Amino acid sequence: MKTMLGVKGWAGVAAATITIVVLVPVLNLMVPQGSVFHLSDYFVSLLGKILCYAICALAMDLIWGYTGILSLGHGLFFALGGYAMGMYLMRQIGNEGQYRMDMPDFMVFLNWKEFPWHWAWSDSFVLQMLLVVAVPGLLAFVFGYFAFRSRIKGVYFSIITQALTFAAMLLFFRNETGFGGNNGFTDFKRILDIPIATPSMRVTLCVLTGLVLIGFFLMARVIVHSKYGRVLQAIRDAETRVMFTGYNPVAYKLSIWTLSAMMCGVAGALYVPQVGIINPGEMSPAASIEMAIWAAVGGRATLIGPIVGAFFVNGAKSWFTVAFPEYWLFFLGALFIAVTLFLPNGIIGLVAQLRGKKKALQKDGQP
Repeated sequence: MKTMLGVKGWAGVAAATITIVVLVPVLNLMVPQGSVFHLSDYFVSLLGKILCYAICALAMDLIWGYTGILSLGHGLFFALGGYAMGMYLMRQIGNEGQYRMDMPDFMVFLNWKEFPWHWAWSDSFVLQMLLVVAVPGLLAFVFGYFAFRSRIKGVYFSIITQALTFAAMLLFFRNETGFGGNNGFTDFKRILDIPIATPSMRVTLCVLTGLVLIGFFLMARVIVHSKYGRVLQAIRDAETRVMFTGYNPVAYKLSIWTLSAMMCGVAGALYVPQVGIINPGEMSPAASIEMAIWAAVGGRATLIGPIVGAFFVNGAKSWFTVAFPEYWLFFLGALFIAVTLFLPNGIIGLVAQLRGKKKALQKDGQP
């Protein structure tokens, strides 16, 4: 791993870790609000949300940037992880809901007498966290098994993943499924019996999300620099040749596809307690398309690029939706077109290109 990152790489990881573990908590909890160095609660919440998106962008890079599989349905896996966490958080409300019953308010309103079967483990934090990765992983494995064995690829695969996500969204909109219908889950009170709407818990969740992102980044580095990762890149560039050399592309594609789905599930589980709501809107086709945009804008097949893209696009979105809310979608579309036409390697590619020109000029003796 030392040769993969190098001194500068490990210095960057250390700086990111110190920033998220030390600076963010100190500047939010210990620095007075009147100080110019104080980080507001809004900023911490926004940072935590974007860190969740960055995990999804990293997962997208593993399958699209390094394996050549463009998914337009990863929003489904993100939402499934979020719903698994949301079910536990709803049980943590107890009898403090509007109806003062031990069941969630929407179940009381619909006159449900008992929890449906898929809520059986919802009062156990450990079991629900297992479902956070197991449900997206199992769905991705089953779907991918049949899709990859059928040699569905390219735009056809992308369309099918989007159709799967849209079908799931319509299913979750139905009240009888037991997932809150179009309102979803909200009004969370506690997590692990600790109040959730406190500055300390908000910072804790943000720090945890940042550490998970760093861990996934290091894991991804190990993957792409291993023999397994080199086979994935060979599949991306020439799948037929890989088959002729004796490798089975299905196993490689299925494994990385399932792993990326599980990563999105973890991101969704971290997202829900920080945002305070999960509903079928997270499964909309637009949400999955945005994940692909983050990877494209930052730079595919770079790992750090999609993370940068997630921060850039969502930071711009946060500003645009306040300053010019009616123009945000136009900006997003223009950004994607501009990147496709003029920056095929994304922001990271542009930075590398500028650095290369600077080194060339210095080599020629120019300032």
